[in-house]
Amino acid sequence: MDDIEQAQRAAVVAEARSWLRTPYHHMGRVKGVGVDCAMLPAEVYAACGLIPPQSVEFYPMDWHLHQTGERYLARVLSYAHEVAEPSPGDMVMWRYGRCLAHGGIVVAWPRIIHSVIGHGVLADDGASMSLNRVGRPRERRFYTLWETAP
Repeated sequence: MDDIEQAQRAAVVAEARSWLRTPYHHMGRVKGVGVDCAMLPAEVYAACGLIPPQSVEFYPMDWHLHQTGERYLARVLSYAHEVAEPSPGDMVMWRYGRCLAHGGIVVAWPRIIHSVIGHGVLADDGASMSLNRVGRPRERRFYTLWETAP
């Protein structure tokens, strides 16, 4: 990891931390006012200049329960690619319902920052039982915006 990448990753983590305690609001994207788990990474990465500001069409809160189309993942894959092990600043996604439908930003795995209904943006343990199904782990994948070593 070169110095530029390290600085970018540190900027992502710092920006994500600046969103802590922002209330949860479906489709929200305003720091301190409201944000959901999809808009948080989009706003953080855009603020750091790693992706352009996102224009997002309306999506129902329960879209992932009624369809198998990976809408959230498709957007993530337009800027990132999957990796086996995360580094600070990478994104983590979990399967809820039929799709990968909950995302957060890795601080230092398993520490993450994500937006949760009823809690807002918080620092959390990404390996915790609260993000798992009863009795078995919930499917989880990691994505990075940076190139990986060959």
